[in-house]
Amino acid sequence: MRSENNMSSVKKILIADDEPDILEIIQFNLKAEGYEVITAKNGDEALELARKKQPDLVILDIMMPGKNGIEVCNTLRMQPSFKETLIIFLSALSDEGTEIRGLETGADDYLTKPIRPKILVSKVNALFRRLNKEDNEVVHIGDLVIDREKYMINYKGNDIILARKEFELLALLASKPGKVFLRNEILNQVWGTEVIVGDRTIDVHIRKIRQKLNLDCITTVKGVGYKFEL
Repeated sequence: MRSENNMSSVKKILIADDEPDILEIIQFNLKAEGYEVITAKNGDEALELARKKQPDLVILDIMMPGKNGIEVCNTLRMQPSFKETLIIFLSALSDEGTEIRGLETGADDYLTKPIRPKILVSKVNALFRRLNKEDNEVVHIGDLVIDREKYMINYKGNDIILARKEFELLALLASKPGKVFLRNEILNQVWGTEVIVGDRTIDVHIRKIRQKLNLDCITTVKGVGYKFEL
């Protein structure tokens, strides 16, 4: 399975849409996020480019000349090399039946037009993060082992019990040692955007993690956020 930005390689995204303005907007926003972007103006061109470029993610407009998005998705999913390629549908059709049909075809997500670029970029990032978590269920950092699937922590052979949010917070920070995570970034990824929590929530959880691990592995970057260092 392909893993998300191990940051050693740039993720490649193919966009297929017969509307030039939409192609340009999506391409601009994804490139700004650091992705390599390939564009196609119809379904047949999308298939040709997909076979040639082997993208990590394909964004397909459902209503295109020649082969439509669903036909392209079907064709790709029948080929072993595209079984696990991420696919997002775009459509001007907002009816439930079309969305269900698209997802049942094998798409990973479905967005209705007009496209909101920030939402699309957020969806793309979230899909790659999900793959990264699936591909890296067990993380080893020195004597620390984090098992995402079992929600288990082991340090120097000793199992450590963390509450669910404590575990998710530690796993997030440890996923990129040395990276400074902003407070808002942590709140969004661990607690979600729909949950309102107090400003001290992160501080309390980090204090508990330090106490339970008996290890000062999380550094506070004053006025910015936190980073994991072991």
